[in-house]
Amino acid sequence: MDKPLTGHKIGFVGLGNMGRANARHLHEAGAEVVVWNRSDAPAAAAVALGMRRVASLPELAKEIGDGVICINLTMTEVVEKIVFGEGGLIEGLSEGAMIIDFGTTGVPETKAFAQGVSWVDAPVSGGQVGAEAGNLTIMAGGTEEAFQRALPILKVVGERITHMGPAGSGQVTKLANQLIVAQTIDAVAQALRLAELAGVDAALARQALLGGFAESRILNLHGDRMVRRDFKPGGRSTLQLKDVRLICELAESLGFQSPTLDNCRAQWEKFVNEMGCGELDHSGLFRMYESGASIAAKS
Repeated sequence: MDKPLTGHKIGFVGLGNMGRANARHLHEAGAEVVVWNRSDAPAAAAVALGMRRVASLPELAKEIGDGVICINLTMTEVVEKIVFGEGGLIEGLSEGAMIIDFGTTGVPETKAFAQGVSWVDAPVSGGQVGAEAGNLTIMAGGTEEAFQRALPILKVVGERITHMGPAGSGQVTKLANQLIVAQTIDAVAQALRLAELAGVDAALARQALLGGFAESRILNLHGDRMVRRDFKPGGRSTLQLKDVRLICELAESLGFQSPTLDNCRAQWEKFVNEMGCGELDHSGLFRMYESGASIAAKS
């Protein structure tokens, strides 16, 4: 097996659904992976695979020295706390170290983080399926020098990797991706429910639509989940809402107005906060139309 990262020592923080798969790929590529995670079980699982665990974030930073630390966290405020907060990485971070942020983090915050630390924002698309397979799409922001330094790591966890420009550019591109994802999930949920209400088998409708212009990865994977009512979380709806909020914040800062984006946010806010479905997979938005609780249905 090819081990392109042999001789590298890489720090990894955040071993959730996406992070644990990425850390495993780096380990299997030959890197010495040193992990820290807030909860014990994922860190213990990483150790069982041959990775090494440290007790604190400053210890992790000191272990890595002038190397690379990858973070895979869910919220902008968590990224700030983990890296720059009390007891965070910053307390042991070497001047020559670099951080790769695989999560979806706010654009202005990312630009600020990159002012004092060598930073590559490298949010991904492809979900848990892509993370497990190691074929994620990665949208990277940062200097050319930082991107080239990160590239060997990005190639291990991703298949389609694009340098979008300076720090924050990767996050902007990821939010554009999430705008399409959030609204397409909504459209697929509506289409399949509409077919059901008209007496057409939704599974057959999905199969037929996969052969035309409506074909998409979301219709294929999430449409199948909707038909089967299988909403075990891969990508939780609460995180989809978080991303939609970030999209709306970016749009507002740019003076960009979109009624469909406003409606999209209203639907996700209702689904997560009023219906209490935040822990379902984001394909579970189908339940809103199944229950007749959508904003559109009541307007």
